[in-house]
Amino acid sequence: MGQKYDERSSSVGIRIYVKKFNQIKYKIMAQISLNALMGTVSPSYPEDMATPFREELTQAGFEQLTTAEEVEQALNKKDGKIVLAMLNSVCGCAARAARPGVLLSLFNDVVPDSLVTIFAGMEKEAVAYFRQNFLPGITPSSPNIAVFKDGEIIALLQRPQIEGKSAGEIADELIKTFNKECNKKNTSKAISEMRSHFIARFQVDPLGA
Repeated sequence: MGQKYDERSSSVGIRIYVKKFNQIKYKIMAQISLNALMGTVSPSYPEDMATPFREELTQAGFEQLTTAEEVEQALNKKDGKIVLAMLNSVCGCAARAARPGVLLSLFNDVVPDSLVTIFAGMEKEAVAYFRQNFLPGITPSSPNIAVFKDGEIIALLQRPQIEGKSAGEIADELIKTFNKECNKKNTSKAISEMRSHFIARFQVDPLGA
């Protein structure tokens, strides 16, 4: 097991963050574009609303996939490497638990070889390709968190498995998979950078120091 995060103190910071998220939630919904309501491929939300939620992951080392081609290249590899993919979302459970939980899981001793993210409601072609080709037969939901090996799912947390869980519980679920499947050793540098990012985002030290 990697460095122990302080779930209790993390929860306090995350609750503060969720309160801030709720303050802008209705602003987000008010700015949904007419095109999105008509079911076109246009983004459902203004980019300036999505950007902070993107950056929680991209500034922590996740690659943002914006096209079907990028999704295919990132996930359909036959190299035995482990890929962690998060389908990001503007919803409250993504803010409260999914994104923080994913970040907490990356304090583990072993971690995925690559980290990627797709944003539901934004890059719709990429999301549709992801769901059709890598989550076949699975009811669409967001957020969700998937772990892939050789283009195949080896673990999946869908929205129903995320709602009601704390960030720490989600991290623990992912860590079980990492410990079983991952070979990449975490580094002190990566942990330090992730710690700084987490503190900046959630105003709490995940390692409790």
